[in-house]
Amino acid sequence: MNSAPAYDWTSLTGLALIALAIVSVVLMIAWWRGGLRHKSRTQRVAALAGLTLFLCFDLVVFGAYTRLSDSGLGCPDWPGCYATASPVAAAQPIADAQAIAPNGPVSEKKAWIEMIHRYFGMALGTLIILMLVSAALARDARARTLAGVTLAWVIAQGAFGALTVTWKLYPAIVTGHLLGGMGLLALLSVQAPARVGAGDAVRGARDRWALGLAALALLLQIALGGWVSTNYAVLACTGFPQCNGHWWPAMNWSEGFTFVRELGRRADGAPIAMTALVAIQWTHRLFAIAFVAAMGWLVARLWQRGATSRRRAVIIGGLVVIQLGTGLSNVVLGWPLVAALAHTAGAAALVICIGFEVAAALNQRRALSS
Repeated sequence: MNSAPAYDWTSLTGLALIALAIVSVVLMIAWWRGGLRHKSRTQRVAALAGLTLFLCFDLVVFGAYTRLSDSGLGCPDWPGCYATASPVAAAQPIADAQAIAPNGPVSEKKAWIEMIHRYFGMALGTLIILMLVSAALARDARARTLAGVTLAWVIAQGAFGALTVTWKLYPAIVTGHLLGGMGLLALLSVQAPARVGAGDAVRGARDRWALGLAALALLLQIALGGWVSTNYAVLACTGFPQCNGHWWPAMNWSEGFTFVRELGRRADGAPIAMTALVAIQWTHRLFAIAFVAAMGWLVARLWQRGATSRRRAVIIGGLVVIQLGTGLSNVVLGWPLVAALAHTAGAAALVICIGFEVAAALNQRRALSS
């Protein structure tokens, strides 16, 4: 493969211009549709957060497509592609790398997939900077703090994105990158325009416990799912509900959950055993029971709180059912791309729903204390 330095910043100006162009188009559309016009400065911060949330959701799903299409190393350096701002300018190095390894990680299609992911990642960061500026102009201390935390988070997320490339898809880094994207969704959903909470009954201790437990269960299940995906362990267990014809298959837990290692390798460099991959997949399946129970409790608590909350209960319950269906489809249908992407999108949608519930609880608490 044609080698390239791990980091080369000469393309940064070109990448910044592309990101600014994307943001300009997004803002013009939002302004034309009235999403940013005729709003107070505080409302504009929330509107920008909602717009950024939409872009972040798309980016998380496209990031899953980048990984599932094996395009994560489509450009082997960072932040550009062979020190250029686009695969067009890097056409010759890409062709040389593909000639050496026709079935390798570098190709024109994979380079475009990887770079589109990076373009929109930089556009997302630009929108968050605009959120912070808007919050500062609005003199809203809470919005400014949240926007500042979000900016710091997206910078860290960009660093993880760089490491996924330069560390050659190290499983722990890729899983961390996925969790970072989900965390960014949660932060943005808390800042987006409030869509829940009006007319709700006052939340009691059980409501808060149900929400906290559901959030924790969702975090752990997404982490386990990310570990399954980044280790390519989805098909380690065939069949359902059994795994490879057994209710308790042979598993190597310590090897499967050793985090400091390369993709497909043990910590000592030897190839990872199939029993380790089975342990990863089976753990994700087993924890799904606890995840469904926690989400079910939250849905039940929402259902008891009135008509407004019941609509949200139906949405969250429906997303959980979709997650079960797409997860099962990944196993019995041999990990089809559509089911895998839907599984990631469902998890991201659940994160947003939980974020909205947290925002509603915080807003209600502030209203009661004021």
